[in-house]
Amino acid sequence: MMPTPRAVLVEACCDSVHTARAAQVVGAGRVELCGPGDGGTTPSFGLIARCRDELRIPMHVMIRPHTPGFVYGDDDVDVMGNDIIAARARGADGIVLGPLQVDGTIHEEQLAIFVALARPMKVAFHRAFDRAPSPLAALDALLGVGVDYILTSGHASTALEGVDTLATLQRRAGSNLTILAGGSVRAHNVHEVVQRGRLNEVHVRGTDPTVVRDVITSLNSPPQHVPDFSS
Repeated sequence: MMPTPRAVLVEACCDSVHTARAAQVVGAGRVELCGPGDGGTTPSFGLIARCRDELRIPMHVMIRPHTPGFVYGDDDVDVMGNDIIAARARGADGIVLGPLQVDGTIHEEQLAIFVALARPMKVAFHRAFDRAPSPLAALDALLGVGVDYILTSGHASTALEGVDTLATLQRRAGSNLTILAGGSVRAHNVHEVVQRGRLNEVHVRGTDPTVVRDVITSLNSPPQHVPDFSS
């Protein structure tokens, strides 16, 4: 049986100082900080600043001006650019965003602007990736722009259902980009997700700190009844 990677980083999606602090306490390796709304929006600058004061682990900040979709006009691009600059000034280690074209393909022009504004911060493309018509074409576009992470369920309802696609994406990306498995990652399935996907990072809903705790506890325990997918 192929062993679980020695160190699997757990990123916790958090929406408050309390949940971010709790995620750090139970062993999360990174926080994705979001504001309110379905899927998260840009958090307030006050929340970013307070969490930065409280956290010793890396903190990536969601940059999303509104919840309806991921297609952005000129006003949205201006707002997002200023939010990126503000997040960087407040000590964020990275940003999380996902501009798409109307047809669901990656909006490479907008993304290139955001990446340039963000540096030296890391840049993650969130699960808008799963709306793209072709995961491999979307991956190639993101590699071309220079994104560091892709949060994805492998174009499936859950990361476990999309695990074979996750493995294909990480194999194609190599060391140029990290595939971050997200989508109902829980204590009972995290070993299978990381083993079958050949992954070293997972994304967990941190708005309930017990979910993060249980996933980390599971990762620190030997896997049980996980099939051998090494062949």
